[in-house]
Amino acid sequence: MSPASLLLLCALLPSCLCSPQDPFAWLFGPRGDCPAECDCPPSFPVAMYCDGRGLTSMPSIPSRIKYLYLQHNHISAVPDSAMVNASNLVWLMLQHNQIHSDAVGRKALLKLERLDRLYLHHNNLTSVPSLPRSLRDLRLNHNSIDKLTAADFEGMDNLTVLYLHNNAISDMGSSLKGLVSLTLLDISGNKLTKIPESLPAHVHQLYLESNSIDSVPEGFLGGFSQLQYVRMAHNQLTDKGIPPNTFNVSGLVELDLSFNQLERIPIVSTTLQHLYLQANQIKEFSLGSFCSFVDISNFSKLRTLRLDGNEISPEDIPSESSQCLRQAFEIEI
Repeated sequence: MSPASLLLLCALLPSCLCSPQDPFAWLFGPRGDCPAECDCPPSFPVAMYCDGRGLTSMPSIPSRIKYLYLQHNHISAVPDSAMVNASNLVWLMLQHNQIHSDAVGRKALLKLERLDRLYLHHNNLTSVPSLPRSLRDLRLNHNSIDKLTAADFEGMDNLTVLYLHNNAISDMGSSLKGLVSLTLLDISGNKLTKIPESLPAHVHQLYLESNSIDSVPEGFLGGFSQLQYVRMAHNQLTDKGIPPNTFNVSGLVELDLSFNQLERIPIVSTTLQHLYLQANQIKEFSLGSFCSFVDISNFSKLRTLRLDGNEISPEDIPSESSQCLRQAFEIEI
């Protein structure tokens, strides 16, 4: 088994199973520089496990540590002094703690110039702390963040994954515009009333469900070059708020508009594979929404179509739909 595989295994198993009677223990002594409240498996000297220990403050961090696990504790502050020796950190797991924004030192995280992955979800943050520009994976979901500023993510050219769901964000401005590498953006479960402006152009997955969005701007999807998954369930979308052909764009694989207030099936691209429209107010099965015409080479690629919880029944499906929707294996009405 490779060292990388063993490191991953130790992240999943209780730390006590990774370190006893380790043949490399002589390298660091009984505990070396590892804090008494944590475990540092000597065979993986760059990892430190302090998760689920009931900690209320940050432990001392040896300079050799690259992977630090502090999740599921009661830590409320991350002062600058806590990160004095932590400049080699690559992963920092601080999720499920009690960290407050005003208790995060201004330079505590900012100086971690090698940090690749930072998990701060399920804390008590009300704003985005000062962060290193090296991050690729940032998780800030399940906090109480209510606003984003242009400086929050400035210079984060490497960021590919950003979780901001289940906060209290009502306006994002153009705070995400500069995230040129972002591929996954989850801003569901916030207080948005409109789709944010200047979203990164290379996003593959865009999750906007469980907000209060009632309309989509003209040409909304035209600004994305690689978008494949759009989820806007549990909003307040109406037919009036969706310009014609908004979702008739090639490249889109999945579109979720369930639990809104739509009365008609919007026109979608023939390349779309999964369409979720359940729990709306749709009154008619309009085949033209899927196929403008049908022949041997022109038909919908839809595989999944959910229309249950609307005001139509199976009898409303026109007989010629079998030609248009010939690849569908699941149609629920």
